[in-house]
Amino acid sequence: MSKRDFYEVLGVSEGASGDEIKKAYRKLARKYHPDVNKESDAEDKFKEVKEAYDTLSDPQKKAHYDQFGHTDPNQGFGGGGADFGGSGFGDIFDMFFGGGGGRRDPNAPRQGADLQYTMTLEFKEAIFGKEEEIEIPREESCNTCSGSGAKPGTSPDTCNRCGGSGQLNVEQNTPFGRVVNRRVCDTCEGKGQTIKDKCTTCGGDGRVQKRKKVRVNIPAGIDHGQQMRQAGQGEAGVNGGPPGDLYIVINVKPHEFFERDGDDIRCEMPLTFTQAALGDEIEVPALSGKVKIKVPAGTQSGRQFRLRGKGARNVHGRGTGDQIITVRVITPTKLTDKQRTLLKEFAEESGETVDEHSDSFFDKVKRAFRGD
Repeated sequence: MSKRDFYEVLGVSEGASGDEIKKAYRKLARKYHPDVNKESDAEDKFKEVKEAYDTLSDPQKKAHYDQFGHTDPNQGFGGGGADFGGSGFGDIFDMFFGGGGGRRDPNAPRQGADLQYTMTLEFKEAIFGKEEEIEIPREESCNTCSGSGAKPGTSPDTCNRCGGSGQLNVEQNTPFGRVVNRRVCDTCEGKGQTIKDKCTTCGGDGRVQKRKKVRVNIPAGIDHGQQMRQAGQGEAGVNGGPPGDLYIVINVKPHEFFERDGDDIRCEMPLTFTQAALGDEIEVPALSGKVKIKVPAGTQSGRQFRLRGKGARNVHGRGTGDQIITVRVITPTKLTDKQRTLLKEFAEESGETVDEHSDSFFDKVKRAFRGD
């Protein structure tokens, strides 16, 4: 199957700038990326867009493509690299066989541009989901001129220079004789139409900037960095084409106590020395309230407790994560005389020797830095 024209693939004209080509590629790459678009042909379209961009973003490859199209100029000529004086095979076929060259109709319907919106959520809003109305700036078809760009009561005229094709035929001399190259019309900029009396609302563009309110349902369990696609909520199409899509990128604020790990929720709980040694039942904050867990006697700092099903719901419907609690045993920094005596008795009972006049760990570190 023959390849589509690369300019048609990206939806840009032959005279498009590097920035226009890059912008078109990014929009289409987001639209057809297999991680976002689950349609059966999305991957093939993504590869097609990538190939078109790789060619048109490279000045040398672009010049070669503009000259020869998809055809390898060395094929059938023994690899000699014949010089055709700047004309392409497509132009030669046009001259001898009357071919159309495969360039797109400038007045054909085209899909509108995709938009991206970053939504910031509180930690628990992302966990439980919410419904929110957002306002986005986007280009829409001008109501005054119905998108034509012409003053009401008038209509665009067919470009006299290109005859409405949006392209100009430029003759060149080649070893085969005089052939025709096609270029974007500089009068209508490839649109095929000119407007004498422009619409005063849109200035002849046929599109105006508006702010659109969109109601969005945030699914429970959505995570930081994930995005949602709102079909048809992008910018208006061109020449009656369908609108683009809106991609909402999620930014989740960190929580002071909870931390997300995939669908699991992690947190730390302090334990006193007594609780860790003797055991206790403690109350722990959870996403939907409070729960109690039993801490067995002899619990060590760093031990983890897992609460099944108390984590975040998987946004794709694959169950619910757990809440993982890590306990940290807190060593008291200030002791009363009675506490000190009791701890010494405890140490002696355990067979430990305690020297209250021994150097602390930090004293040893200080001396190490001094080189003592």
